[in-house]
Amino acid sequence: MDGVEEERYRAFVAARSSALLRTAYLLTGDRGRAEDLLQTALTKTYLSWGRIRDRAAVEAYVRRVMVTTSTSWWRRRWHGETPTEILPETVVPGDLTRSHAERDELWRLLQDLPAKQRAVLVLRFYEDLNETEVADALGISRGTVKSHTSRALAALRVRLGQREPVREERS
Repeated sequence: MDGVEEERYRAFVAARSSALLRTAYLLTGDRGRAEDLLQTALTKTYLSWGRIRDRAAVEAYVRRVMVTTSTSWWRRRWHGETPTEILPETVVPGDLTRSHAERDELWRLLQDLPAKQRAVLVLRFYEDLNETEVADALGISRGTVKSHTSRALAALRVRLGQREPVREERS
């Protein structure tokens, strides 16, 4: 680059750097990063100065360089974990192993019940049907649904070691 072109470049930087810095700030949201972005864009422009034919489009060229550089910085920036000296406390939702073991035990006990009692419990408590809906589904009376439910729950309580009766919700 000869002396005349270098003077034109310096004049451009002196005249437009404030406006370009505002654009860089809007792109980055941080004053320091904006200054770095503008400096990088002006350096790239300086290196390409001889290839820029339309001097009226230099500002648009610099803005385009800022946008592409900012995008490239954003893509390269790591969005993963940030190391810290103290680990944050984590919330443990409960002992899932114990919960799974309890469900597994209950399922095994349910399998040991007579077929009709098991069907009544599954429809009543897993499928959340009321007594009338269970009776209709199984083709039995409401009273039979109640007696099967009572016997099945009593058998499960004994097998689980619970002696206290659990109150069943009436529908």
